[in-house]
Order: sequence, then structure tokens, then C-alpha cells
Amino acid sequence: MTGAESGDWPFHGLDIPALVAGGWQPVPFSELVLKVHGRCNLACDYCYVYESADKTWRTRPAAMPPGVIAATARRLAEHARDHDLKKAAVVLHGGEPLLAGKATLATVIARFRSVMPPSCEVEVSTQTNGVLLTDTMLAMLDEHGVGVSVSLDGDRAGHDRHRLRANGRGSHAEVMRGLNRLAGSYRSLYRGLLCTVDLDNDPIRTYEALLETQPPRTDFLLPHGTWTVPPPRRPVDGGGAPYADWLITVFDRWYHAPRKETGVRLFEEIINLLLGGQSRSENIGLSPVAMLVVDTDGTLQQVDTLKSSYAGAPETGLNVFDHRLDDAMWHPGVVARQIGLAALSSKCGACAVRDICGGGAYAHRYREGDGYLNPSVYCPDLMKLISHIGRTVQHDLALAEPSGSR
Repeated sequence: MTGAESGDWPFHGLDIPALVAGGWQPVPFSELVLKVHGRCNLACDYCYVYESADKTWRTRPAAMPPGVIAATARRLAEHARDHDLKKAAVVLHGGEPLLAGKATLATVIARFRSVMPPSCEVEVSTQTNGVLLTDTMLAMLDEHGVGVSVSLDGDRAGHDRHRLRANGRGSHAEVMRGLNRLAGSYRSLYRGLLCTVDLDNDPIRTYEALLETQPPRTDFLLPHGTWTVPPPRRPVDGGGAPYADWLITVFDRWYHAPRKETGVRLFEEIINLLLGGQSRSENIGLSPVAMLVVDTDGTLQQVDTLKSSYAGAPETGLNVFDHRLDDAMWHPGVVARQIGLAALSSKCGACAVRDICGGGAYAHRYREGDGYLNPSVYCPDLMKLISHIGRTVQHDLALAEPSGSR
């Protein structure tokens, strides 16, 4: 049963005509996540694509066919013209996108850039596990100016606990070989690291292992889970805030370092929001999400982390052959991730850190039977982490004030 069939919010209970009557309009998509390859050369045990409730990857092409690539490029160009976009991001994703091969990826990049209106800058990047970052692959990415982010879960022991080959062999050594090439001769392409939090890994050792290649930015991701299928060791009945404790340890090490060693997106976004700025992350804050996913068969999907909710959760029922990207802007799931406060539960609405937390990642709010109109399953962790960062920043701001202004 899908969320739409079961009566889950936002498919039932979200009044889009009323939003429009009140003056709301959807935000056009400025980021397209392109599933250029739907398979992977690793078998990470926490992967939301292959290990979650959604198994639709089995029925889709292993790689994105040329016809889907061409149609998607035309749709993005059409969208850019219709909304006068000045910049659009194309993220080569998977599975493992580099499995598509150098020639195919070069063709994809060239196709998108050739059809886009001259007034719209196209920024291409890729998210990879790093195993296939050979010199020849990096040379191609460098030729086309493709930014590269790599998934790394810390030191060898921490990384190899989950990020394995299908035969059970760890991938850390291969990832580090590729990462060292990227951070060396191709450093201009290096965008950063993504690390999934594992409570069994020491937070300081994990953070300092990530610093080895001097990444310009790192990001810590909470393991995907819901109220129906909670994340590892995240009590659904309260019982502490283990993920906050882990992240606070890292935050204190990062924040109080004598010099800036790397950016940490989660912490920087929270600080930015505390100081009155806007969020640039879908995992924190209330800014509208302007991203759409295109799977290997050309189907248009919401954020694909929704695969952790239930089978078919990211689907919109639309595709690049028959539908404009504008059609996806009115999908209830897309609307829900663009309306800010109106998408929050009553508990979130009354929360002191509401505007900072923003309800947390949308995928983490799901509960079978009532959908996404819930606080994040990480609610206690987010409250504790944001409060700690807030107190730390407030203390430093007070110290920086001239004595006469107090």
C-alpha cells in the first residue's frame, strides 16, 4: 500500500488549492539529481537504495539509456527557460555514477551543457564512493569541470564496518587511493566528504580521519530511519539523545580548533540559521527544497531518501517523456517540502527551535498510518544539538561585545 492509498499526509490533508489561494506558489527546480547508473560496486548495509523498503531499482535499467538522457536534458533546458533560471545544478548520482564509464559521463555532461539556454550556468558535480577515481576518470572530470564529493565513514575500522564489497571485503583502502588522487593533482575538483554517523565509531577518531585529505567541507548524515523503522539505537520513546551526544563531541572539537580545518555543513547551517540566515540544506531549516530526482528509466521522483519510508514513496507518477518538470512542482510530496511551517506537525509548531530544526529531514518524519506530519524520529537529538550550538555561539557573541554596549 502506498502513502496515497493509505490516507497518509500529504496525499490526504494537504489542501494545495487553499495554499495557492493564500498566495503560495511553488519554487522552480534548480537542482536535478541524475541517476546515471542504477547499480553499485559496493554493498553498504545501510544503503537506502538497495537495503530499504523500496526495491523498485530491480525493475529499472541498470544504466540510464541515451534516450532518457536526451529527454531529461531537454526538460531541464525547458524549465530553465520558462523560469529564467540563472543557475542549475546537475548531480551525477546512482548507485555508483562512475560505473557509467568515462565516455558516457562525458556525453551526459556535454548534452546538458549544449541544450541549456546561454543565460543559465550549469554546475555539474558527482557523488561517488571513490573506488573508481582513477587518474583517467579524474582527468575526464577535470576536463569537464565536474565537482567531486566522496562518501567516507572515517578510519578503516569505522568505514569498513558498513561500506563493503559484495564479498564482504572492506572498501577503505580503495576509497583512500581514489581520494588521495582527488585531493592531490585534482584538488580543484574536490568538494568534500559525506560521512554517515555510526554510534559505534569514536566521534573524534572519525572526524580526525576525515581530515586526512584536508577536505574543503564535510557533512555528517544521520542514518535513515522512520518512526515505523527507527534508526539504530534511536529510542522512539525518548530515552536520551545518543546521536546528539556523538555530534556534539565532534562539534566541540571542530568549533574550538585553533584554526578552521574544514567546513562542516550541518554545524554551519545551524549556526547560519541561529544568526538569522537561510538554510541551504534540505535536512535543516525551513527553506523550500528545489531538487528533483530522475531515475534510470526517466521517472521523476522526489528526494530518493524517501525509499526508507515505504515501497514507492519517492514516486510522482511522472516521467521526462510525457511530463514537464513543472508538473512535478504540484505533486503533494514536492509541495510539502516547499511550504515550510505549513508542513510541520503541531508539536513542531510549538517548539522553541522550530525555525532552526525545520522538522528535520523530511524522510525521517514518516510514520505508517499518518505519513510525514510528524516530528523527526531524531527530534530529541536535534533539540539537544541545536541547543548546544546555540549556547556556544551565544556565549562567544557575548564575549565579543564591547563592554560599554552591555
